[in-house]
Amino acid sequence: MTAASQAPAIATDARDKRDKRDKRDTRGKSKLVTVALAFLFGSLGAHRFYLKGPGDKFGWAHLIGTVAGAIGIASLMVGAGNTVLNWVFAVAGGISLTSAFLTAIVFGLRPDEKWDERYNPHGAPTRSGWPVVILIILSLMIGTGLLMAGLAISFQTFFESQVEAAKALSQE
Repeated sequence: MTAASQAPAIATDARDKRDKRDKRDTRGKSKLVTVALAFLFGSLGAHRFYLKGPGDKFGWAHLIGTVAGAIGIASLMVGAGNTVLNWVFAVAGGISLTSAFLTAIVFGLRPDEKWDERYNPHGAPTRSGWPVVILIILSLMIGTGLLMAGLAISFQTFFESQVEAAKALSQE
């Protein structure tokens, strides 16, 4: 088969996939459900899977980051494994958790018209109400608290390690 004869088949396959995707995405996505999923299960990528389906790379990145974070924190608490690697895993989990709250804020603050244009083109117009506002406020409170706690723990650990290193140097 020549390349010229394969080109129409490839174009037809791409068009068929696009048509299937367009038919699949005709149902509207709820802004409230998306914000609630990002707030409650965002670190597991639930909001990404809701909006884009199970093939979303960033949804899987959230899930992997959360699992790595759980492994890292558990290993740090038990004292098993390489401490540096455990911290890298714990930070990955923290980033996944913090970005989930940030995503809930970003999606919640997106104007309804832009939401409908992107995620609800054929559905009933979205009208955000108090539940979305309350979820945004909770995301701000919890996300900020987690970020500040993470920074405080990181700085404390760093300075304690510096004090220990200074003691070791002074003992020599």
